[in-house]
Amino acid sequence: MSETAPAHSDGPLTGVRVVDASTILAGPLCCQLLGDYGAEVVKIEHPKRGDGMRGHGPSKDGEPLWWKEISRNKRLVAADLSRADGAELLLRLAETADVLVENFRPGTLERWGLGPEDLWRRNPALIVVRVTGFGQTGPYSSRPGFGTLAEAMSGFAHLTGDPSMPPTLPAFGLADSLCGVAAVGATMMALWERDTKSPGVGQVVDMNLLTPLMTAVGPGPTVYDQLGVVEQRRGNRSLNNAPRNTYRTSDGRWVAVSTSAQSIAERVMRLVGHPEVIDEPWFATGGQRALHADLLDGHVSTWIGQRTRDEVIEQFTAAGAAVAPIYDAADIVADEHVRATGMVRKVADDKLGDVLMHDVMWGMSRTPGRIRRTGGDLGADTDPVLKELGYEAADIEAMRERGVIA
Repeated sequence: MSETAPAHSDGPLTGVRVVDASTILAGPLCCQLLGDYGAEVVKIEHPKRGDGMRGHGPSKDGEPLWWKEISRNKRLVAADLSRADGAELLLRLAETADVLVENFRPGTLERWGLGPEDLWRRNPALIVVRVTGFGQTGPYSSRPGFGTLAEAMSGFAHLTGDPSMPPTLPAFGLADSLCGVAAVGATMMALWERDTKSPGVGQVVDMNLLTPLMTAVGPGPTVYDQLGVVEQRRGNRSLNNAPRNTYRTSDGRWVAVSTSAQSIAERVMRLVGHPEVIDEPWFATGGQRALHADLLDGHVSTWIGQRTRDEVIEQFTAAGAAVAPIYDAADIVADEHVRATGMVRKVADDKLGDVLMHDVMWGMSRTPGRIRRTGGDLGADTDPVLKELGYEAADIEAMRERGVIA
């Protein structure tokens, strides 16, 4: 049986309408999160190709699993926006919406008569969130934009991996995911400004994949500007503290240790049997400890390597020191804290039965979000959405025969 969500409102965004005209990951994730917290999201896909997210990741019985999560809580409409009838459909949707999220290359919507000025003629209060690789302006604005490129240009790949090995890219959509989460905040700021300071007046939110990840990577440009220093790869070590690394346990598992706080560093070194280093002058700051990482890592790795993962975690926890196991997906699903706090939840799906997926991202005491439905088939809600917009059944069928909708 599915775990049932507690009875509550659909979230703080109940009554907000969002049109998701984006593809792949950043835009759809932004809209998923808005939908998780109550917004009505109407997703537009090409009637033949669909969203490329349908082909990302593993499938079961022909059902794409990532799609079940990224398109949950969305009504699915299939329409070709490059066709006149499809453009009119989007304009009608925009008339009823608070937010439109799109990630076409700059100039594409304008070419179809769907740019912000066109949309605002129908709905001046619309917030238009534009997600691209490099933004709407600048010399790179017309380039194809993908997360891999942002992960390369942000400094992330340069700083990630062993210093003796090539730069390392993440094995998941890091840049897109950060951008998607950031876009939620930007969207809410724009809605707040519209509703409290400029009633009835929308604006464009210009999101790109590069900026959020550059921010997450840290103050490299500032350090270079002020000191002329370009930071280099250090593997799992940090410039700011030590010991900080991953360590192998006696049963072949791995744990991660952090000593960002001075008191934690002292507890770790006492626990592993080397309290003498605490009295060294260099131990007093994280940056100085980082210069002695070989010594500190040697002490910690020797101690951890003589104990099982469970023993290490038990003794670190008892000592008030910071440690965590290195998890794979199976470990995440089995973790008692993950399950007890609802970080993952089973949701009923028409095709697959119960599907375990990430629950809503953050808790809210009075207006929490919830998962109302999983992602479905291409064009599953085309007809009811068009009827709500005033289309007659004959018009819908004619558009379908012309290939404008599916």
